[in-house]
Amino acid sequence: MSTAIAEPAAPEPQSNYLTNGYSLWSWLTTTDHKRIAILYGVTITAFFFIGGAAATLMRLELVSPTPILMSAGTYNKLFTAHGVIMVWFFLIPSIPATLGNFLIPLMVGAKDVALPRVNLLSWYVFALGGCFVIVTLIAGGIDTGWTFYTPYSTRFSQTQVIYGLVGVFVTGFSSIMTGLNFIVTVHRLRAPGLTWFRLPLFVWAIYATSIILVLATPVLAMTLLLLAMQRVFGLGIFDATLGGDPVLFQHMFWFYSHPAVYIMVLPAMGVASEVITCFARKPVFGYRTMAYAIAAIAAFGFMVWGHHMFVAGQSLYASLVFSFLSYIVAIPSAIKVFNWTATLYKGSITFEAPMLYALGFVGLFLIGGLTGLYLASLGMDVDLSRTYFVVAHFHYIMVGGSVMAYFAGLHFWWPKITGKLYSESGSRLAAIVIFVGFNLTFFPQFILGIEGMPRRYFEYSPHFQFLNILSSAGASILAAGYVLPLIYLTWSALHGARAPDNPWGAKGLEWQTRSPPPVENFDAPPSIPERPYDYDPEAAEEARR
Repeated sequence: MSTAIAEPAAPEPQSNYLTNGYSLWSWLTTTDHKRIAILYGVTITAFFFIGGAAATLMRLELVSPTPILMSAGTYNKLFTAHGVIMVWFFLIPSIPATLGNFLIPLMVGAKDVALPRVNLLSWYVFALGGCFVIVTLIAGGIDTGWTFYTPYSTRFSQTQVIYGLVGVFVTGFSSIMTGLNFIVTVHRLRAPGLTWFRLPLFVWAIYATSIILVLATPVLAMTLLLLAMQRVFGLGIFDATLGGDPVLFQHMFWFYSHPAVYIMVLPAMGVASEVITCFARKPVFGYRTMAYAIAAIAAFGFMVWGHHMFVAGQSLYASLVFSFLSYIVAIPSAIKVFNWTATLYKGSITFEAPMLYALGFVGLFLIGGLTGLYLASLGMDVDLSRTYFVVAHFHYIMVGGSVMAYFAGLHFWWPKITGKLYSESGSRLAAIVIFVGFNLTFFPQFILGIEGMPRRYFEYSPHFQFLNILSSAGASILAAGYVLPLIYLTWSALHGARAPDNPWGAKGLEWQTRSPPPVENFDAPPSIPERPYDYDPEAAEEARR
């Protein structure tokens, strides 16, 4: 790795969470939050590549304006599988369930989460939900889209809708248990002296995300349960011919699913805050403002679900209110981008792999956020809502934002998690390849959307072909970029050099313990800082010169 990790290697390894029993049974019955984080990480990685394979096949089909690989029904099943898997089995759990599970007790100076058995149960419930989705794929898949919109999902689809609904329904309980565990841990297990405004911003972000998980996920569970009851028993809940209201389904679904955007993005913001301040060697600019912005995003996220329904037949006055609130919720996000930029200003910046990923996150999230303003505009959304503009915007936020930040955090804390170093040149190359491949994949889709290409279609007008070929070429580069970390991180875990306890010279309680940490996290009570991110700005300025 780079000179940032050139301190002497640690002494011979002592007992740690990785060496505390090697059998599979010891892992499957563990209540150690660190091992549970690893279990989550392995599981969501598998789902990531399954969902990514579906996307790759879709992009191959879209090279041609006419069918070349599959039928319309197969294409519909592929984009449904891609959406369901990537949203509920990767994006939502990726940072909270893996990095959050591993780091929150370490960052608050605790030995474990507050409810360790519930933590293990949450992984089993998550895996059970995933099994239902795998069964769904084996049995023929679903063709409704990941939103399960009625009436198609209740009356017309002949695919395995019930299996998919059960899988997502069951997985929701895992999210609730994880969120509840983090809330209790942050409230009850903080080390003495670790006040709220000494907490890392990553803890603030996971805490706010947990509030959303606990409050919003039950609404999704109720919605999917009602949908299943209508499909199985013929109830008229969302069926207009039986006195129901299909728009009610959209209200209930998006009441969860828009806050779910912040379930994916808020943890990413927390990761970016940790990485940027470390590699700029400066305290976070406006720490309290950043913390308040996180809370504001979580609160306002519950008030804007209706901007997904501007063309669904809701009241014009409701649409105007939701449009206004959608602009309001952009303000705390803009504050965070400004504060990250101010943190970088005159910092002693180094460009290790975590920093490259974090900067990529900021740039892509900024593009996604700015294009979201167009979709928050009632007049423009009517024209753009059914086009590829929405696909591009969604992926700039979700993939460009959340996935880039996940990789930033994974590379940043990898030496702490595994006690091993990875290839710095390989990791920098992967960050650049992913950034280039992502933009080549999704930026042309903004142009396709403005020109009017409908989303969800697998046939299109020939004059859209060039941009689709460009997008598919970018997808192949992006896929290669995603495979690279799998290769060098696997090599690192098996054969990497031993990592020192704090290779980046970072602040935070998690860096005061060994790498990898002992079973109970700390050999001695950690030293509580007087303020978070206590980097010396004068030293950073001197280094910059």
